Amino acid sequence: MNRSDIRRESPVDDVLRYAVAVGATLVLLVPAARGESAVGWLPLWLVGMPLCAWACLRWATRLERAAVPAGSAAGVQARPAAVPRSPAVQPASRRRRIPAARRRAARAA
Repeated sequence: MNRSDIRRESPVDDVLRYAVAVGATLVLLVPAARGESAVGWLPLWLVGMPLCAWACLRWATRLERAAVPAGSAAGVQARPAAVPRSPAVQPASRRRRIPAARRRAARAA
């Protein structure tokens, strides 16, 4: 496998991965970056939040890939969105039902 075979992830993925690495390095190597304890607000913002955002991005990417049918191309839509039909063309079961008395009153007026 060469580098051209590796699929490129999004630039956001790269930034979040870098933020997690830098935050973890700071928390592990610089005592002042830990704050008062290892489980404080500073380690949360340096490691926890970027890690959570990166995990959510990866999870959403996996769901997106799973939603694409196996036989279709990745960037092609299966079919365009349905155009709503006018009420006259809709089947009788989907038409709005108006009671007969109101319908007669509307015609008479």
